[in-house]
Amino acid sequence: MASKLKDYFPLIRERDEVLAEITKSRTLYREFKGWTKQQQEEFLDICTGVKGLKLLYDGFFKEVMNPEYVPERLSDFLSCLLCQELKVVAAIPSDSARIAGESVLLGMDIVVELADGSIANVEMQRTGYLFPGQRGACYSADLLLRQYKRVRGRKEHFSYQDVKSVYTIVLFEKSPAAFHAYPDIWYHFFRQKSDSGLELELLQKYLFIPLDIFTENRQNRNIRSKRDAWLTLFSSDDPETVTELIEAYPEFKEIYEEGYEICRNMEKVMGLFSKELYLLDRNTEKLMFQEMQKESEELRIKTEAMRLENEKMYQENEKMHQENEKVRLENEKMYQENEKMRQENEKIHQENEKMYQENEKMHQENEKVQQENEKIQKEREKIQKENHKIHQENEELRQEMENQYHQSFINTVAILRGVGLSDEDIVGKLCRQYQLEETQAKEYL
Repeated sequence: MASKLKDYFPLIRERDEVLAEITKSRTLYREFKGWTKQQQEEFLDICTGVKGLKLLYDGFFKEVMNPEYVPERLSDFLSCLLCQELKVVAAIPSDSARIAGESVLLGMDIVVELADGSIANVEMQRTGYLFPGQRGACYSADLLLRQYKRVRGRKEHFSYQDVKSVYTIVLFEKSPAAFHAYPDIWYHFFRQKSDSGLELELLQKYLFIPLDIFTENRQNRNIRSKRDAWLTLFSSDDPETVTELIEAYPEFKEIYEEGYEICRNMEKVMGLFSKELYLLDRNTEKLMFQEMQKESEELRIKTEAMRLENEKMYQENEKMHQENEKVRLENEKMYQENEKMRQENEKIHQENEKMYQENEKMHQENEKVQQENEKIQKEREKIQKENHKIHQENEELRQEMENQYHQSFINTVAILRGVGLSDEDIVGKLCRQYQLEETQAKEYL
C-alpha cells in the first residue's frame, strides 16, 4: 500500500506550489490571511494530500455526485443506503421557501426524483441539530406536499395511488447526543408501523446515519460492503483509509481525481472552503441558539416546577407554622403548669428541708436521749444489782431475825417451864405478851 496520496494522484500539488499561487493574488492572499492558523493548515492539508478530501463539502459533493452529469453514482449511493435498487431520474430544485430558512445552514442538501416516482432528500449536517426527529418529520411533510403538488399538476385525473414514498436521508458529521446512546449502531431506518399489525402504505420514511459513530466502529475492521465503502468515502480524510478504499473499490479513484482537479482551481476551492467555514459558523450559531432555547425552555419548566414546589412548600410551611403555633401555645401552657409545679416542688423541697433539719435535730436529741437512757439503764442495772444485794441481805437478815424470833419464843418457853409453869399457862402468857394466836403459841411447846 502506498504511503502518500500523491503516489495515487500525481495531480496533487506540493505545499510551496499552493502557497505560491495564493500569494500571487491579492484577493486570494487576503482571504487566506483572514482564516485562523488552524483553518489555513487544514486547507493546505486538503490541497496537498496530507489529508483526504472533504467530499461531503457542498461544493465537492455537488460536483462529484451531480445527478445531471453522473446520476449513476447517486443512484448507486442511494441503492446501497436504502438496500434496494434505485435509479435517480433528475434533481429537483431546492424549495426557496425552505422551512425556517435553514437551507444555508446545511453542509449539503440535494433533492432527487427516483425512477418509481419517489423523492429522496439527502442532506449532510456538519453539527447535528437539536430535535432531529421533529425536524426530520417537518421536512418529510414538506417533501410529501411538494410531491403531491407535482403529481397533481402533471395528471388530469389525480389519484393518491400516484403519490409515492418520500425518503428523508440525513448524514451527521457530528451527530446529536441522542445517537450516542447507541454507540455500536450507525444505521437508523424509520418507517411508520401499526401496533395492531394492519399493513398500510404510509409514505414517509427516514434514514439517519451518524458518520462519527460509523467512523469509530470501522476503526477496528476492514471495509465490508459497498455501503461501508460509500460512507468511508464521505467520512474519512485519513490517507491510509483512502488508499485502502480505492484499492478495494477502484471506481472511487475517479471521484477523488475529480475532487483533486477542483483543488487545482485555487479560486474555486478557496471559495468552497470559505463557504464551508461560513456554513459551519452559522450552523454553530444556530445550534447554540437552539441549545439556548432548549436550556431556556428547560429552565422555564424547571422554574415553573420550582414555583409550584415552592408554593406547595409554602402551603406546607404555613400548615406547619399553624401546627407549630398550636404546639407553641400548648408548650407555653405546659411551661406555665411546669413553672407552677416547679414552684410547688420548690415549696415542698423547702418544707422537706425544714422537716429534714427538724428530723436531724430530733435525731440528735433522740441520740442524746438514747445516750441518757443507756446511762439510766446502766444506773438502773446498778441499782437493781444493789437492790438485789440488799434484798438478799434483807432476806438473810429477815431469816436470821425470824430464826432469832423463833428462838426467842423457844427460849421463853424454856424459861417458863423452868419456873414450873404449865403448857396451858405458857400458851396464855405467849398469847398475851406476844399477841399470838393460840395455835401459833402451841407451835413453840
